[in-house]
Amino acid sequence: MTSPAPEDVLSRQQILLAVACTAIALLIGAKFWQRVGAIPQLPWRWQPELAIAGLGVAIGVLLLSRLCYQLWPGYRQSSDFYLAIVLKPLTWADLLWIGLLPGLSEELLFRGVALPAIGLNWQGVLISSLLFGSLHLGGRSQWPYALMATGVGLVLGWTAVETGNLLLPITAHICINWGSALWWKLDHDRDRP
Repeated sequence: MTSPAPEDVLSRQQILLAVACTAIALLIGAKFWQRVGAIPQLPWRWQPELAIAGLGVAIGVLLLSRLCYQLWPGYRQSSDFYLAIVLKPLTWADLLWIGLLPGLSEELLFRGVALPAIGLNWQGVLISSLLFGSLHLGGRSQWPYALMATGVGLVLGWTAVETGNLLLPITAHICINWGSALWWKLDHDRDRP
């Protein structure tokens, strides 16, 4: 897999607008599903120990992702292709939004509403994780990236069910996005002449 073609490269403004619009669309979708289905949202309550646990989950996921990146060429190529499109045009300060907006909106939809709607059990975790993974499938060649996202969804879904609180998966998701973006930018900024 090669780098994105020049006509596929988006500008910084286009990326940030797409991230913001996607976050808004996911939040609207979550609220619509919640109201139409009369689904109680999984709560989001501040508990410092869950925030710390979320950071720990993020570190574990980032280390596993890094190992897969080093050992699995398909995942490395898929990740590089996807992340080059999303991250290459962005400044370091823009990475704040790459963590916050998808981390919040995706967790509110997939763990906050979809999971309770499907069931707060292993079937609900599996189905919501498959839906989450499919959101990250940008084409047939992107299946390794989507598979990793599905695995991350399983972990985040399990933490939501076990704690009954969205704080841990939201914290983990935001930190995973930040960590992945920082790692990728560091690796690829070093490669520039």
